[in-house]
Amino acid sequence: MKMGDSYVVKPFDLHGLVGISDRTLEMHLKLYEGYVQGANQLTTQIGEMLKDGWIDHEEMPAYSELTRRLGCEYNGMVLHEYYFENLHKGGAKKPDQSSPFMKTAEDSFGTYDMWKLDFSSVGKMRGVGWAICYMNPQSGRLSNHWISLHEQGHVAGFIPILVMDVWEHAYLLDYKPSERTSYIEAFFSNIDWKSVDKRLQLCEPAFVEAGRG
Repeated sequence: MKMGDSYVVKPFDLHGLVGISDRTLEMHLKLYEGYVQGANQLTTQIGEMLKDGWIDHEEMPAYSELTRRLGCEYNGMVLHEYYFENLHKGGAKKPDQSSPFMKTAEDSFGTYDMWKLDFSSVGKMRGVGWAICYMNPQSGRLSNHWISLHEQGHVAGFIPILVMDVWEHAYLLDYKPSERTSYIEAFFSNIDWKSVDKRLQLCEPAFVEAGRG
């Protein structure tokens, strides 16, 4: 990022979701804003260190720590944007039968229900993190993965299609820690499948370029 550039907090209108309270969302959006601010601050600090064209031995520990922290703050910002963008008041529990995601899920897992079982099961794994449905641009197929920290566990080259936050702050005001399954079902009641389909369709150029289209 060039010096002087900055990330901007994106607006999300998510009031009135099913099973995820406005109070939870207000807290969650504030947390997201913190990641945006953190990414901007760290980017500026790293840029200042690079201005003289050299990172010397004494600067390296500070530079290393800032760079590691930027990975966490930046990925925290982007994953929350994916998460909020694939939620919508009045969402549907499953995509239309004719939707691109439905077809891709069936091609990848045999049935949509089998894909949902796998994705939901990833989300129920012990610990805190993210459940992410990716597309593999080499094969055009979907696969579901557990991301333990914002910056750890991503599959190189795979493209996020559906993102679910399963850190406890995403549901603890509405559900007990032992009730994550209820939160996951609430998540599925609010998915904006049009947004998911749009992400999938944006993958098509990469899929064709990979020689699989």
